[in-house]
Amino acid sequence: MWEEIVVLDVVGAVAVSLLFIVGLSALPEPARQRYNAVFVAGAGAAYLNGGFGMVELAFALVVSVWAYLGLRSYKAIAVAWALHVVWDVLHHLYGQPILQELPTSSFGCAVCDAIWAVWFWFGAPSALLPLEKLTRARN
Repeated sequence: MWEEIVVLDVVGAVAVSLLFIVGLSALPEPARQRYNAVFVAGAGAAYLNGGFGMVELAFALVVSVWAYLGLRSYKAIAVAWALHVVWDVLHHLYGQPILQELPTSSFGCAVCDAIWAVWFWFGAPSALLPLEKLTRARN
């Protein structure tokens, strides 16, 4: 079942992803990287009952491997999120959203995951650093 995507679906997903980045920026390294490796591993299992049968298990395994590699590499976390983007889109098109009550939730998840993948690809820099620099400059 194809659900119509509206502007609010995109705006909401972008806002959620940016809030996630700001929140995670408060975590010091290496805790930020370790937390995100564990988080993306969990995300890989989000669709275990998503309608693709045993392929869902294979997907969770592949994401888990990339998440494990993510304990040492932000680029590996980025790959895991990029894989999840593909999975989100497939579930959106298949009509099996991550949250059944929200028909466009897999689309929104794809938007969030894509933004996170880019952030992780570039090493998950702190979004709070500009604020910290501004605060130091005023003192």
